[in-house]
Amino acid sequence: VLSHNLCTVLNVPHDPVALEEHFRDDDEGPVSNQGYMPYLNKFILEKVQGNFDKVEFNRMCWTLCAKKNLSKSPLLISDEDAFKVWVIFNFLSEDKYPLIIVPEEIEYLLKKLTEAMGAGWQQEQFDRYKIALNISREGLSAWELIDLIGSGQFSKGMDRQTVSMAINEVFNELILDVLKQGYMLKKGHKRKNWTERWFVLKPNIISYYVSEDLKDKKGDIILDGNCCVEALPDRDGKKCLFLIKCLDKSFEISASDKKKKQEWIQAIQTTVNLLRGGSPPPHKEARQKRKELRQKLLAEQEELERQMRELQTANENKQKELETVRKQLEAAAARAAEEEKKRLQTQVELQDRFSLELEREKMVRQKMEEQVAQKSSELEQYLQRVRELEEMYKQLQDALEDEKQARQDEETVRKLQARLLEEESAKRAELEKWHLQQQQTIQMTEAEKQELENQRMIKEQALQVAMQQLEQLELERKEALEQYEEVKKKLETAANNTKSWKDKVAHHEGLIRLIEPGSKNPHLITNWGPAAFTEAELEQRQKSWKGKKATSE
Repeated sequence: VLSHNLCTVLNVPHDPVALEEHFRDDDEGPVSNQGYMPYLNKFILEKVQGNFDKVEFNRMCWTLCAKKNLSKSPLLISDEDAFKVWVIFNFLSEDKYPLIIVPEEIEYLLKKLTEAMGAGWQQEQFDRYKIALNISREGLSAWELIDLIGSGQFSKGMDRQTVSMAINEVFNELILDVLKQGYMLKKGHKRKNWTERWFVLKPNIISYYVSEDLKDKKGDIILDGNCCVEALPDRDGKKCLFLIKCLDKSFEISASDKKKKQEWIQAIQTTVNLLRGGSPPPHKEARQKRKELRQKLLAEQEELERQMRELQTANENKQKELETVRKQLEAAAARAAEEEKKRLQTQVELQDRFSLELEREKMVRQKMEEQVAQKSSELEQYLQRVRELEEMYKQLQDALEDEKQARQDEETVRKLQARLLEEESAKRAELEKWHLQQQQTIQMTEAEKQELENQRMIKEQALQVAMQQLEQLELERKEALEQYEEVKKKLETAANNTKSWKDKVAHHEGLIRLIEPGSKNPHLITNWGPAAFTEAELEQRQKSWKGKKATSE
């Protein structure tokens, strides 16, 4: 039945044999859409020539689907108006399944309906509806669009008849390609009388009927690029005249008023211009432009999304790189912390070593103080020896009284002088050896001091590099240096004390001399030891001996 009706509406010859042949092996039940579509495409749709009534075809499709999908709730529009909205939906919907009408086309349709009803367009109301629609879905189905218009949401204050007339007007324009329609007077070609007719302007033809119900068609005015329209002056009691010139004949028409006359002239001239340029009707061209604009915007949006995905991918890669860099920085920070720990440990070790060296230097200072104390003890012993020598000097004076004893003593002195010279040479060699040892000790002390100074300079350079991070260590180093200066001052004080001891001994130089390295000049040796008297004293003693000797003789 469906195939027979489709063939009838589409003016295609029906072939029941092909139908039976196509479905002859299917004995399991009703045929599915997927099974019927190949037959529909091959045996029906491919044979369509285009010379069929599209309204009747739409009405048949409406009959098939309306009962199942049309809302059961009461609507403000009739079933006929719902059918026209459904056909308009098929014209304005997107070319993809499932069919939907996007918000831009919904806005266009509602504006056309509002304009046809003579009401004002509520843009804010539609914007709120559009926002709510975009949140939940991309567009509306045919049945949702019928519910929207039938609910009266955008036609408040309008009666059913006004809404129906607006739907019919938009249906005529978009579906039937009616560019303009209305009553006008037409002059006959034979009897030259004026008769009122209902004129319908389409993209390539003007049809005129007895009335607007379009049941009794009286004729057509075929339009092409060679046609023209021009205004005529008023004559024979007729006003608002204009003339439509075609190749075979011309038509005189009278409008009801000047406004209608101008509207019809402009509409017909626009239609002729479109025919000359080979352009589609305005509403189809506008729809195509809106579609191209949406496709362009969609392509731009897809390109933007692609760029955003690329940017997101690049951002993720950058994030990964930053994460890698962060990990590397953390590893570097860990290594730096480890190095810092090692450096601090090294610094502590150096500080401990410096403290040990300070302790060692302190011990050296204590040894030097002990040596100074030992020298003081030796000085006391030396002073004791001086006292003993003075006692021996008194005894020598008693012995010199005896001349004989003096000669023996003189001979003894000569022998003793030779022996004392030898002893003094040995002692001088020993003193020089001790002096060399003392100089070596001093040089070793100076070398150690220089080494400590060099190490201190190295430490200062190392500490200057890490000055900001080791201020506390710097203070400790300064304290250590202050301690070192105090030690140095104490050493200088000890040296000054030793020098003061030397000064005190120098007062007794007429009697004794400090043990020190001998000079290169020949030394004198007496019975009291080497260098016990000066040359002046010995000469004075010698003169005294000679005087006593002469007196005794």
